[in-house]
Amino acid sequence: MSAIYKKLEEVCEILDSRRVPITAKNRKTGIYPYYGANGLQDYVAEYIFDDELVLLAEDGGNFGSKERPIAYRVSGKCWVNNHAHVLKAKPLVNADYLCYALMFYDTEGLVNGATRQKLTQTAMRQMMIPYRNMTEQLQIADEINQVIRLIDKRKEELSLLDQLVKSRFIELFGDMYLNSLEWTEVSLESISDIVSGITKGRKIKTAELREVPYMAVSNVKNGYIDWTTVKTIEVTEQELNQYRLLPDDVLMTEGGDPDKVGRGAIIREPLENCIHQNHIFRVRFNERDILPVFFAEYLQHQRAKRYFLGCAKQTTGIASINMKQLRNLPVLMPPLELQRQFAAFVAQTDKSKLAVEKSLKHLEILKKSLMQQCFG
Repeated sequence: MSAIYKKLEEVCEILDSRRVPITAKNRKTGIYPYYGANGLQDYVAEYIFDDELVLLAEDGGNFGSKERPIAYRVSGKCWVNNHAHVLKAKPLVNADYLCYALMFYDTEGLVNGATRQKLTQTAMRQMMIPYRNMTEQLQIADEINQVIRLIDKRKEELSLLDQLVKSRFIELFGDMYLNSLEWTEVSLESISDIVSGITKGRKIKTAELREVPYMAVSNVKNGYIDWTTVKTIEVTEQELNQYRLLPDDVLMTEGGDPDKVGRGAIIREPLENCIHQNHIFRVRFNERDILPVFFAEYLQHQRAKRYFLGCAKQTTGIASINMKQLRNLPVLMPPLELQRQFAAFVAQTDKSKLAVEKSLKHLEILKKSLMQQCFG
């Protein structure tokens, strides 16, 4: 579909003058969404807009990102602070279409600021939007909307499968926090081998080094390994042998947000010669006593979470645990046969998740292709 290009100020009203920021201490909690540069910030007691709008980051936005948008749609009663430009599509311009045209707009040369980039209103007004007739706009918006609805559905399916695993865990093992089924409790160090990782920037005497992949804190999420970015590090042969990860090792973070301290996940298939950095603990089990899949799910429940919150050192919003505290983590020990039943259930659920994730990946690629095709 061919298009002519118009300046942004030609296709929408700019309602920035109606924005009002409210500091966190002055906000009165309510039912109306309070929006900022990158989305929902809070809920407040009053509203200043009641319309179909597109919000475009002014400062602090995801400028330059190909994954996180700089614009999003809002509808109905809301409050917007001064970190987002407020745009209302003019007649003969569809609001969804306008939003999609802006979501991943190349702002190079438009934003300024070294530490916190800003898209001024003057620069924003010069942004060029592909303008098409309303029929074409609606067709494009509808096609992208359909793909996004399917993406949301797949994500919901993944969430339900995760909930299914948690429900099965409780069904088999009871309430972990209360230990309702009175399982034996042992310390983590008595059933596992726990090792901290390699230190970056350490002094190395030998010149014989190998470059290998390593797991950083950013790779270990709450319940899964994030493979998006895997960095490498040079190590000696001795270090590689000491820190090399094996299938079904459980990786746990030393620190992070207070509600995520002690988060961990199984690394089922490590990259060849993959190791881990010193802010991550590697926990390796003798599977004659406990199964890694049981322990990884155990970490998601309140008995483990409250233990880490209770003993973690907290400074400026960051919490951390040390090796001694991790070794002393109390772990409940249900019979191995029950753990095997749970592991079999997780394996079956993982097969379903794999199919959903494959579909989700295809849809994400389709969405990017449509956006590129229509908006460049």
